Amino acid sequence: MRRHRSERDGRTKDRIKVVLLYDDGWSYASIAEALFLSEEGVRQQLKDYVESDGKKLKPGNGGSQTFLNITETKDLTIHLENHLYLKVSDICAYVHKTYGIRYSVSGMTHWLKKQRFTFHQPCGVPARANYQAQEKFIKDYETLKKTLSEDDHLMFMDGVHPTHAVRFTRGWIRRGQRKEIPTNGSQKRLNILGALDLEKMKLTTQAYETIKGESIIAFFMHLLSVMPRGTIHIVLDQARYHTCKEVKAWLQLNRRIQVHYLPPYSPNLNAIEPCWKIMHEHTTNNQYHASFKDFTEKIWEFLNHTFDHYAKSWTDRITDNFRVMGS
Repeated sequence: MRRHRSERDGRTKDRIKVVLLYDDGWSYASIAEALFLSEEGVRQQLKDYVESDGKKLKPGNGGSQTFLNITETKDLTIHLENHLYLKVSDICAYVHKTYGIRYSVSGMTHWLKKQRFTFHQPCGVPARANYQAQEKFIKDYETLKKTLSEDDHLMFMDGVHPTHAVRFTRGWIRRGQRKEIPTNGSQKRLNILGALDLEKMKLTTQAYETIKGESIIAFFMHLLSVMPRGTIHIVLDQARYHTCKEVKAWLQLNRRIQVHYLPPYSPNLNAIEPCWKIMHEHTTNNQYHASFKDFTEKIWEFLNHTFDHYAKSWTDRITDNFRVMGS
């Protein structure tokens, strides 16, 4: 009781009261009700206290003792960088097995945050991406930029197929609440070709019934009509409709358009890709559209107006500061 009277941290005082009341025979539920805590919180506080042999009265997020030494901390950090754990309790088990040291879940969570670990999704990368081919492309791309004349254009091209359906993504939802978003069974989609002028942050788009060789040629002709001067250099992937015979034959006769194919499995080198991600953030992520007409209008509102309005603020996301994958 002397410690309780002299303690200034309210959280530590709560833990002392939890320990004393439990020692007097109170149940978890009774302690929780008396101190306005959750039963799980009471249970965890007692567990931390018992596992520390009565030494830990400070809450875990208030500076709990670091049991791992410098060498062990470095070894565990390297291990966690190379192995993905889904539960903190599994990390606790690994630490106990490897170093003979016991951590509570709250104590290990505090340790992880202190070592700059966060809980988030990993990023998928193409397993067959070629590091050397990507490095060469970047080098060639930088050389190309230096050789462009004032009238030339450098554009990144790709197709996107937004579907009339809600794309469910993470969002901030109050704990204990269930956030419901209507869905529909529509399979209708738009087939859109786009080309991004990264220097001007200008996005040119056209919709087609399907995307095939004829559509690619039609889009090339559209680019020629809106950019009547200079050579148009287009960076695009090696999709079949980009490399089919009719497209290559057309390019031989129309030298104002020069294509530069990306290495296989290298979407990270196409600067237009983030445009589609941002488009979905504004149009389909956790958003329901009752009709295909409403959905279509939302997509074109973004492509024709929203993008132009906010493009300059997205230069940190839409960039040619490429990061190589597959190393």
